[in-house]
Amino acid sequence: MIPVKILAVRYLANADPALARSLGAPEGLPSLAMLTTDCDDATYIALDAATKAAEVEVCYGRSFYAGAANASTPNAGEVIGILAAATPGAARSGMEAAVAALQRVGFEETGGVPYLAHTVSSVGTYLAREAGVPIGSAVAYLIAPPLESMYAMDAALKAADVVLCKLYEPPSETNFGGGLLTGTQSACDAACAAFARAVAEVAAQPAEP
Repeated sequence: MIPVKILAVRYLANADPALARSLGAPEGLPSLAMLTTDCDDATYIALDAATKAAEVEVCYGRSFYAGAANASTPNAGEVIGILAAATPGAARSGMEAAVAALQRVGFEETGGVPYLAHTVSSVGTYLAREAGVPIGSAVAYLIAPPLESMYAMDAALKAADVVLCKLYEPPSETNFGGGLLTGTQSACDAACAAFARAVAEVAAQPAEP
């Protein structure tokens, strides 16, 4: 697994109301926890994990253009994520859960091509909203470079009894593509495995004979 670098973490115990509203924080959740990392998709999975571990909501998550290798400043990286909570303690607990999750999830690499094929066995409020599925559903989170992602997404959909919830058409802000699939946990695992195999196939022989 390619390790995720956590670049910056800060807390606002009682954010200015106008700022909190503009960042999407629900009414009554004025305490914010913010982080940046060098891997957007792993961070989104980690932010979702935070919603299952603490009384927090993901109020803001945004990828930066061109990816971490082209970050504009040392602590910008590839993504910013913000959690909102009723109390500073809850915001901190949520962020600690997100940071812990980032030790367990990240991109793999095959033939020099990075990809993410990860099953979230039970999504929290954030990924449930992103995928349009009930909280607790299993979701396959699949990401790869542009051509590889679409080729592998087709393989994933055909390999298991899964449904396409959201397609990230290439290029994304970070010049990748992919999507979210849902089904049983075993079906999502099978879809992830098929996605990984298809990415490896393209990496080994980019030009089809």
